[in-house]
Amino acid sequence: MPLKYPFSAVVGCAYDPTTASGLDDMGLALVLTSISPDIGGVLVRGEKGTAKSTTVRGLADVLPWIDVHEHDRFSADPHDPAATSPDAAYGTSGVVSRPVRLVELPVGATEDRVLGSLNLEKALTAGAVEFEPGLLARAHRGVLYVDEVNLLHDHLVDLLLDAAATGQVTVERDGVSLGHGARFVLIGTMNPEEGELRPQLLDRFGLTVEVAAPRDPALRVEVVRRRLAFDHDPAGFVAAYAASQEALTQRIADARTRLAEVALGEAAMLKIAEICAAFEVDGLRADIVTARTAVAHAAWAGRRFVTRGDIRAAALLALPHRRRRNPFDAPGLDEDLLDRLLGDDELPEPPDPEGHTDGDESQNEPQGEQSPSATDTAGEAEGESQRTERDPATADAHDTDGGESTDPAASDAESGETPTAPRPPAPPQPAGDRTTTVKAEAAFRPRLFTVDGIGEGTPGRRSRALGASGRRVGAVPGRGGSGSLHLVETLRAAAERHAGGRPAVDRGRFAFQVSDLRTAVREGREANLLLFCVDASGSMAARRRMTQVKTAILSLLTDAYRRRDKVAMISFRGTDADLSLPPTGSVEVAAALLDDLPAGGRTPLAEGLLTSAALLRRERLRDARLRPLLVMVTDGRATAGVDAVERSRMAAEHLAALRVPSVVVDCEDGPLRLGLARTLAAHLRAEHLPMAQVSATGLVDVVNGRVA
Repeated sequence: MPLKYPFSAVVGCAYDPTTASGLDDMGLALVLTSISPDIGGVLVRGEKGTAKSTTVRGLADVLPWIDVHEHDRFSADPHDPAATSPDAAYGTSGVVSRPVRLVELPVGATEDRVLGSLNLEKALTAGAVEFEPGLLARAHRGVLYVDEVNLLHDHLVDLLLDAAATGQVTVERDGVSLGHGARFVLIGTMNPEEGELRPQLLDRFGLTVEVAAPRDPALRVEVVRRRLAFDHDPAGFVAAYAASQEALTQRIADARTRLAEVALGEAAMLKIAEICAAFEVDGLRADIVTARTAVAHAAWAGRRFVTRGDIRAAALLALPHRRRRNPFDAPGLDEDLLDRLLGDDELPEPPDPEGHTDGDESQNEPQGEQSPSATDTAGEAEGESQRTERDPATADAHDTDGGESTDPAASDAESGETPTAPRPPAPPQPAGDRTTTVKAEAAFRPRLFTVDGIGEGTPGRRSRALGASGRRVGAVPGRGGSGSLHLVETLRAAAERHAGGRPAVDRGRFAFQVSDLRTAVREGREANLLLFCVDASGSMAARRRMTQVKTAILSLLTDAYRRRDKVAMISFRGTDADLSLPPTGSVEVAAALLDDLPAGGRTPLAEGLLTSAALLRRERLRDARLRPLLVMVTDGRATAGVDAVERSRMAAEHLAALRVPSVVVDCEDGPLRLGLARTLAAHLRAEHLPMAQVSATGLVDVVNGRVA
């Protein structure tokens, strides 16, 4: 087996036993949830190439070993009288110690592989009914790792939610009925650019951390140096970090032992409740997770009671993903507000029921242990390729929300620099060429709409589709289906083949042929592509229609995010058309692009149509199963360029040849109407829907009426 990159060799997780420090936010979150699995696991969000997977895979090597029965496949705790296992015979075997398992759950795993299923080999050869444990059984008392967790199929998300909530897995299928324990540390990694995580699963993660590549050249050089050294001599590199790995393992074991002795006083619980209420988090899970994390942090630091620093460290890890009111809110926590809520006074020490006093707190900490706030600061400075850095766009939004001045002169004055001279006012532009930028209003929840028929697109939660997940609706011979083996139909086919001929059972074995195999056909849901081609010319801006159009798109994008759809938008104004929003499921990127979308200028209708056709052709080559819907929002006027009307007609007929379902939303109003949008719809072979006033609700109703 190839050697794994050591956890303590990751820059930012370089635990130093002489100073008992060196962990940054990601390393600290992984260690704390390992000390107290009840915290609920860790979600690591960050850009690609930031060593997220490397760090997580190295975690199992620093976790203390566990005791299990020698022949127990379900890893029941031999020291827990209440722990049971379907392997009843394990009681006669001895107790052994083994390393903690890190089980990886692939995003394309089948339900049978996750839950377990009937052992087909023994069923077909010996006629015995024996259960084959799945990934959740292997992960019991260990670590379950899901890379690209935001791409996990919804039916697997449901299984994880049930297991995480109950700590048990119940299997009722294929003649098997049993239950077993499934308590594990759930760790997920994801790149937000590839789409957001389902809210129900996001809340199940106890802690979250944001990671990014360091900007310090010295840190980047150190990362490269260590990686090259590991690739050149893996055994020697692992041996060089053996002492650090062993010291970290011992400290985690000591913290687990000390965990039950840590006191969470009334003052600490009240402070946690005040913080959670001030940040307006939903439900009470945030309070519980923060309290558990603070206790684990105190045990990690070697204290017997929770301090102000423990609560601060816990809140920074447990609250950012729970304070988001909708998918468009940027993750993060206002640390200034957190410090104001915590105050400057240390929490009173809770009474010790055994009469012990900690005395000088520094004497109870491991040698060289820093205060929690100092540890956090050191961790942020020492970050690795996955160390957290604020994105400039997020920082700007954060500063604006905090009420700070965005005036350039004020910023220059604060920095001590001489402000630049104000620019002279721009010359006035013609009314039709002025550019304005408006923002969308608060998003609303649109009604559900689906595409007619049954597709075969990417798994989602929108329209009916045949795929590898969902309920079984039939079976087909051989490998023609998209699901797993349909055992019942396979047995039925073999029995029918033997009916009237030689016996189906020969010497206790069922006689099968390849022609008897049947594959399950499953019906689930698919994702769709919603492409908005929006007129952003001066006529739209003058009537404030862009605000309503943006609000509608944001609302549909919010719903698409929950249903795993893709949404794209093309805007045309001036002399050209721009792909303002590429096909994406990332609501954060989409919201930022939509807010910055300008309006004004002439109407290059032909360019908008041609750009839409090019995008649809490209997406069809990428995934022919992804069914699109084109929504044109325009009044039909073409005013840019020579022969603008004729060019628009030819572009519309070119787009119509792609045979994409389309609808033209007519934004023309007033007593005198030219009917240009109706003519455009005829050339597009699209449905024409006049709308006297383009409202957000009206636009959503148009889409619902077209596809439902």
